[in-house]
Amino acid sequence: MEYRKLGRSELDVSVIGLGTMTWGEQNTEVQAHEQIYFALEQGVNFLDAAEMYPVPPRPETQGRTEQYIGTWFKKTGRRSEVILATKAAGPVRQAHQPNHIRDGKTHFDRASLTAALDGSLARLQTDYIDLYQLHWPDRSTNTFGRLAYPWIEDDYTVEIHETLATLAEFIKAGKIRHIGVSNETPWGVAQFLAASKNLDLPRIASIQNPYSLLNRTFEIGLAEFSHREQVGLLAYSPLAFGVLSGKYLGGVRPIGSRLALYERFSRYTNPQAEAATAEYVKIAHEHGLSPTQLALAYVNSRPFVTSNLIGATNLAQLRENIGSIKVSLGDEVIAKIDQIQAKISNPAP
Repeated sequence: MEYRKLGRSELDVSVIGLGTMTWGEQNTEVQAHEQIYFALEQGVNFLDAAEMYPVPPRPETQGRTEQYIGTWFKKTGRRSEVILATKAAGPVRQAHQPNHIRDGKTHFDRASLTAALDGSLARLQTDYIDLYQLHWPDRSTNTFGRLAYPWIEDDYTVEIHETLATLAEFIKAGKIRHIGVSNETPWGVAQFLAASKNLDLPRIASIQNPYSLLNRTFEIGLAEFSHREQVGLLAYSPLAFGVLSGKYLGGVRPIGSRLALYERFSRYTNPQAEAATAEYVKIAHEHGLSPTQLALAYVNSRPFVTSNLIGATNLAQLRENIGSIKVSLGDEVIAKIDQIQAKISNPAP
């Protein structure tokens, strides 16, 4: 395994991080615990969760992912071996965002964030969280595949400096160690950095945004922040909900797969994304690689990526995903990937 610094912090996180959003929906508690055991054996030390999980979010299952992690900590006593990240849900701005969490009171003010953090700590059965993230912005902007800036004047938003002041209290109390943002924009990252500098408030260590062969938009406006400000990317959906494995090509929907189970996951299945995926699968086969490992190895290789958050519903998938750390893509493969990107640019943002 390889490790990289989490922002400007003292933490070294594994380049492969373990995503958990299927735990409690597609995966049982036993399976979740098996995944943690296996990942740690392979050198993975970074575990990413959210109070909203599992996905798709439902009132009946909300918080179950964190609960499964908590029972593993209690059973094993191995909390110190894990760099633990979780997220506070933001306010409901789009139809797909859940309104059942904390009775819909999910702005990033002191009352809401306090309730969110205390709830996560209780479910996780721990006294502290290593990286506490804001799951999406407390304002209407480009998130979750939205292309056009919405030009919405929100009735109410919490100012970034107010949110940071609350997070500073949590750090002082020892409940969290570092903070990060998620599904954020260049403007948002700039505002967080400015507020932390000008007001002597905590500095964000990371940004968790989508990044894959089908969505390289992070490179356009955000990668420079990673380079110049050490705000590293925690890349989610590196396989585009499994699409880049090639298993969905031609409209195939394997029984039990995410796209067969849930209609909401259509973000990566438009015709352009399918055409690009077919090209990437062809490259993988030409060079003796699995499509999964080609896609993940590319993400691993990007200098702005701190951790590549893989997810799996079984140990075979998990083994293949983690094994991508051993795959090096040569210049010829990278060049072919860039040719496809130029031809079918970011088909599934």
